[in-house]
Amino acid sequence: MKVIVDRNALNEALSATSVVIATRTPKPILQCVRLTAEKDGLILTAYDQEVGLRYRVSEVEVSKPGETLVMAERLAAIVRESSDETLAMEMAEDLLHVRGCDSHFQIYGQNVREFPPVPDFEGEPDFRVNAGELAAAIDRTSFAAARESTRYAINGVQWERKGKKLLLVATDGRRLAFTSVAVERGERDGSAIVPLKTVNLIARLKYNPEDAVEVKILPNQILLQASRATVSSVLVEGHFPKYEDVIPRDCDRVAELQTEEFLSAVRRAALLTNEESKGIRLAFSNEGLVLSSRAPEQGEATIKEPVQYKGAPLEIGFNPVFLMEALKVCGESVRFELKESTKPGVMKSEPDFLYVVMPVSLS
Repeated sequence: MKVIVDRNALNEALSATSVVIATRTPKPILQCVRLTAEKDGLILTAYDQEVGLRYRVSEVEVSKPGETLVMAERLAAIVRESSDETLAMEMAEDLLHVRGCDSHFQIYGQNVREFPPVPDFEGEPDFRVNAGELAAAIDRTSFAAARESTRYAINGVQWERKGKKLLLVATDGRRLAFTSVAVERGERDGSAIVPLKTVNLIARLKYNPEDAVEVKILPNQILLQASRATVSSVLVEGHFPKYEDVIPRDCDRVAELQTEEFLSAVRRAALLTNEESKGIRLAFSNEGLVLSSRAPEQGEATIKEPVQYKGAPLEIGFNPVFLMEALKVCGESVRFELKESTKPGVMKSEPDFLYVVMPVSLS
């Protein structure tokens, strides 16, 4: 193998593979990245036996095709710290030589045959979705997914194909985020729970926003393919909660707020909370919104916010982090629907975002 590659493009590719590379594993081979030089590109492959990534770098001149396997962390560090526009890489015997204008690194290669086979995209896709819209939909939902929950099925984001829509839903039992994105092609409906690691990888890949991502869902696996990268992943086992049942339908109190102003008010109110008082109080009335918080032996905060409000006055408490994370992905304005101080609130915003959040006790 002998190539000259654009350093920035290679650095971007290695950054993507770092999401997949196993940091702790009894199999050191899984801490490696496979480099495959073909006539028209350099393909980087990473795999942890659950999530696989094939990333194509086209900004490369290949004078000698071939492949090698090297420790990903070492190669990534060399490429990241280099200041050269291009790097020359050549495999000679068991060493990968990486050369810049004033540097020369030699990395020991591993046996490529020991690297496990990585699933590849084969056949026709079930549907296609715009890359930019898919990444945005993931941003609007993945933050609400559970981390290390004993309810294994909520340690991921549910992808549900319904007609010409792909619905994405995530929950950790205390909040739920829902959005949808338009899809092309295919008629078969179905659903799959995609691991959080996989959706974070998809969102991190720097697809051209206008690219089409082809998606194929198998009984225990999902495959995604675009011009630059192919992702494969096992699916989360289990049954996702019936999210439709937890979305309140009878809210009779409605507040219309400007997202940035509301987010700023929540941030400021959260400054005087601590482990003992994790909640902030929201007092809605026709006169506006008053946000307040109190931290024992530290102090109190009160913030007034203009709001268009319909309904009887209401005081309710929420975890400010849960509000802030949702507001960060909302459009310019947000509609906050409420029922009682002990019932969940519903936030709605463009584009097609719905968020259910449980209140906290402020007693």
